[in-house]
Formats: sequence, structure tokens, C-alpha cells
Amino acid sequence: MEKAVVGLSHLFMTVFLYCFANFMVVPAITDVTMAALCPGKDECSLAIYLTGAQQAIIGLGSLVVMPLVGNLSDTYGRKVMLTLPMTLSIFPLVILACSRTKYYFYGYYVLKTLIAMVSEGSVQFLALAYVADNVPESRRAAVFGIMSGFSSSAFVFGNFSTRFLSTSATFQVAAAMSVIALLYMRVFLAESGKSSSTCATAESRETDCLLQKAPSKKWKLFKTLPSVDDTICLLRTSPTFSKAAVVAFFINVADVGLYASLMYYLKAQFHFNKDQFADLMIIAGIAGSVSQLILMPILTPLMGEEKMLSIGLFFSCAHMILYSIAWAPWVPYAAAMISVVATFALPCLRSIASKQTGPSEQGKAQGCITGICSFANIVSPLAFSPLTALFLSDNAPFHFPGFSIMCSGLVAMIAFVQSIMIKPPPSPAKNCSNICSSSTAEPLV
Repeated sequence: MEKAVVGLSHLFMTVFLYCFANFMVVPAITDVTMAALCPGKDECSLAIYLTGAQQAIIGLGSLVVMPLVGNLSDTYGRKVMLTLPMTLSIFPLVILACSRTKYYFYGYYVLKTLIAMVSEGSVQFLALAYVADNVPESRRAAVFGIMSGFSSSAFVFGNFSTRFLSTSATFQVAAAMSVIALLYMRVFLAESGKSSSTCATAESRETDCLLQKAPSKKWKLFKTLPSVDDTICLLRTSPTFSKAAVVAFFINVADVGLYASLMYYLKAQFHFNKDQFADLMIIAGIAGSVSQLILMPILTPLMGEEKMLSIGLFFSCAHMILYSIAWAPWVPYAAAMISVVATFALPCLRSIASKQTGPSEQGKAQGCITGICSFANIVSPLAFSPLTALFLSDNAPFHFPGFSIMCSGLVAMIAFVQSIMIKPPPSPAKNCSNICSSSTAEPLV
């Protein structure tokens, strides 16, 4: 147990350092994009469309790559697979650390788009699978929340650092921190134990062996990508996992729509700059850290993950809608504070998905959810980028600059309604050997 605790402390530090490096450039990237594409302007449709196109391309690539990475991590180990995205993510930061002129920006844009197909979200879901390898189900939601709290803390410290650094220094420090995160992970993080593919104990719940109890097939779909088959099996064999996947899709559509629009909206509406973006993100990050490090470990055992998920999604809707109707520069700061409750949603969702699969399937399960989120990354920019550009332009059909963000809130409401349908699991346990020998899939309801 002591070894597991030490291993998780190194995982938390790895996540903190990686997120610190990547989050600290977020407040600066909008100004860099605008300066490279539309110098001297507060509204730039080209920047909005390029950002949306980048998200859609990344989502399309990640849709295929993420389940495959999860599958490979079940075979070769989490640490081995963490090395790839953490190494690749250094290079785009180095480009903008050198220069932020137009041609350097385009070089960054192309390289970031290609690399993010592998790195975007993979570090987080591999870390979640690592936790699932080492933490029992009863404590998993709380530990997922603690890990998200470290991520939120990195968000705070990264944005706080940006507040006092020049734009060039921001990217230089971010590149250096990415290298430090990689070295720390390689030196200190132990490989998590590779679970066997059989059921571990007779106490395992019915959902512990989803892939084993899926119907056997005489042929495989997408033979070159066997992880796609695994994803389909996971969705078919557990109604709870399928509902969690639907929630993940809609909340990710809403979140991507919000954050693709929010900075351009605030820049056009209130002339926000790098420092004000950083202030806003610090508030949201502090709220998220308090929520995930303090409130989640206390409330989750009392209320259950399913209720916590619904509460978090309800407040996600509320803070998106409040952003959309901001009538004064202080309103976005008030909306950011609602993150103290809204951040309950994702750790609870990941924990619910984790509990639907056995110990040898955690990488596949988390990769499946991340792949579905990646599909949302394709859909969301196609819908919200044109909407944002239209309502921030002079050609809007009516005056409502935050209309696209309001639509994000409505999509989040769909996720909230679906989350209400996720029920706590029944108490326990068919004998695991009976489950693994079953050849009939659980019917979807």
C-alpha cells in the first residue's frame, strides 16, 4: 500500500508539471493568434475558423488514436505510453518560444494539429487508467477528483505565472517545464502493475469483465484497428457505460463550444487581453482546486458519483448561460466561480466508466471515453465556429454576441438530462467465473 501511495504521488506530480506547462500558454495563445493573423484588431473571423478547423482535425485523428493508445497501454504499460505524448508536446511550444511571427505561427499551427492527435487528452486518460490500476473501486472517484484537483492547481499556477511573464518568456518557460515533466516521469514514476486478463476475485461485480462476456465473433471489424472492436463491445455490453458515453459526448460538445468561443467573445465584447484572461482562469482554477481536492472526497461517499455527476452538469449549464448574457466585465468572473461545483462532473463520469470494466480493461475504457470526446471535438467546431464568427460580426441576424455560448449551455443541458438516467449499480456480485463464461451480452435498456 505504501508503494502504491508513493507511486500515485509521483503520478500527481507528473500530471501537475505537464498541465502547468500546457495551461500557462492558454491565456497568451489568443493574443498570439490575433497578432499573427489580424494585427491590431479585436475581432478576427479567420482566427475563429482556423481554431475551429484545428479542433475538428485533432478530434478526427484522436477519435482513432485514443482507443488505440488505451489498448496499447493495457498491453505495454501506462508509463511507456505516457512517454510518447509528453515528448511530442514539447515541440510546438519550442516553435513559439523562438518567435511568434506569422510564419512561425503557421508552423506551430500545423505541428500542433498533428501532434495533438496523439497528445490531446492522452496524458489525462492514461493517468486515470494508472489510478484505476492501483486504487480499489470504492475510493476511485475520490482519487480521480484529487488528480483533477492537481490539474486544476496547475491551471492556477500556470495562469498566475503567465500574469507576470512576457509572451515570449511564457512560451520559453512552458517548453522548459514540458521537458522537466517528461524527465520527472521517466525517472520517478514506476510502471503500474499489468493486470491479468482474467477476473481477479470472486467479489468482482457483474460488470468486471465486459469484453470477456461480449459475444464471440468469427470476424473482426476494422482488423487493422482492433481497439475499435473493443470500443463497440464496451458500448454494447453495458447500458451504464453507454449512458456515460452519451453524457461524455454532449458535455464535451458543450465545453469545446464554450472555450472555442469564450476568449474571442470576451476580446470582442470587453477587450480582454492576456492578463485578464489569466485572471479569469485563475479564479476558475482556484474554484476547481477547492472543489476537487476538498469537496469531492467529502461529498462523493455521502451522495454517490451519479448524483455528483448530475449536480456538476447542472452548474455547468448555469455557468455557460451566465457567460453568454454577460452585460459587464465583472460578470465573466462571477461565472468562473461557479466552477467550484461544475468541476464535479468529469471525475465522477470517469469513475462511473471505470467501474464498468475489469482490471485488464481500464486503458480501453478510458481510451473509449476519450475517443468519444474526440468525436465531440469534431462536431463542436463545425457547429460553433461559424456561429461565433457570425454573431461577433456586423452581419449578425440579431444582436446577441454570446449566442453561441448560450447554445453550448443548452447542449450541456442535454448531458444533464441524460445523466439523471444513470443509476447507482445494484449490489454485488455474481460469481466472476459465471460472468466470464457467459456468452450473452447484457441487453441495452
